[in-house]
Amino acid sequence: MGKVAVVAVGGNSLIIDEKKRTVEDQYAAIVTTAANISDMVEKGYDVVITHGNGPQVGFILRRSEIANQVAGMHHVPLVSCGADTQGAIGYQIQQAMDNQFKARGVDKKAVTVVTQVVVDRDDPAFKKPAKPIGSFYKEEQMEAIKKENPDWVMVEDAGRGFRRVVASPKPVEIVELEIIKLLIRQGYCLVAVGGGGIPVVRADSGMLEGRDAVIDKDFASALLASEIDADLLVISTGVPLVYINYGKPEQKALTQVTLSELKKYKEEGHFAPGSMLPKIEAVIGFLEQGEGRKAIITNPDSLGKAVDGHAGTHVIQG
Repeated sequence: MGKVAVVAVGGNSLIIDEKKRTVEDQYAAIVTTAANISDMVEKGYDVVITHGNGPQVGFILRRSEIANQVAGMHHVPLVSCGADTQGAIGYQIQQAMDNQFKARGVDKKAVTVVTQVVVDRDDPAFKKPAKPIGSFYKEEQMEAIKKENPDWVMVEDAGRGFRRVVASPKPVEIVELEIIKLLIRQGYCLVAVGGGGIPVVRADSGMLEGRDAVIDKDFASALLASEIDADLLVISTGVPLVYINYGKPEQKALTQVTLSELKKYKEEGHFAPGSMLPKIEAVIGFLEQGEGRKAIITNPDSLGKAVDGHAGTHVIQG
């Protein structure tokens, strides 16, 4: 077994733009990302791919609402939407990776593990929804949205529009962890913890029960990376680099930063909640859990160059 890397692909990065949101468009974006990840595999990494699912969950929820209004169909619970996207997006990533391996003559197969992630049933997040999901809405749409969905909590999201927010409890345990470890040892390229995992809680009996919530993909990816003792955590996002003083005249790109420096920048408030902050916190958590680990934050197109040290923000111990 070579070096192990967890690559977290953002759900929004699978939506190229507002005019390209179909399943076929999503697959085209995945094919491009799969090519970059395959470069990592050819460089000797055993890769576990995780992915976001915010927009995709939103699409399923909207279809469910329309089907209920038009034909009286039952609503799809949020927890089931998460499971659905794990299978659908996992299938596309799995197929794209297998096609890459075949084209490159790489003796490897991809496999998707539909993954449950345990959260604390008393997590305070259940009382304070904060995780954006679904589509962006313009301000002029808000009156109609609130009228149609009075129970939705809507917030403005980093200047990009308004989005629904739901509970986002912290991940504490990956149910299928031992299966994931086994498949890594057997040489498979894995897709796991999709969308942060399917949120479940343990009842007093020890039985698992699903919960309507969305676990942050980056926190779940960091937990997975720590639990499998990965050498590298790569968080793919919409920008090629992390910046401090973002959007200000003194804006500065971070190409290489130590863990202690990153923690200092976080405390100074450089990273926006619901945007870059969870990624920074995930990286910090991963690096604090083991020596010799490294993390990279970059966009999908820069993955290959970033692994070679020529792109992205590299976070090292120190």
